[in-house]
Amino acid sequence: MTKTTYAFYLQSAISFGAALMFVIGGIYFLPADGWVRAFLCLGALFLVNSSFALAKCIRDQQEDRAAERHVAPYR
Repeated sequence: MTKTTYAFYLQSAISFGAALMFVIGGIYFLPADGWVRAFLCLGALFLVNSSFALAKCIRDQQEDRAAERHVAPYR
C-alpha cells in the first residue's frame, strides 16, 4: 500500500473547503434563474466527491498511525 502524501492530503482539504464555499454561494443565489440552480448542483457534486477524498486521506492517516503503534520491538 502506498502512503498518502502531504500534498494529496492538503489538496483534499482545500478542495473540500472550496466545494463548501461553492455550495454556500449556490444556496445564497438559489432564487435566481436556472444557471444558479445548475451551479448549486455542480457544487453539491463537487462537495460529495471531495468529501470522499478527504475521508480517504483521514482514514489512511489513522491506519498509518495505528500501524506505527503496534510494531513489535526489535530483538
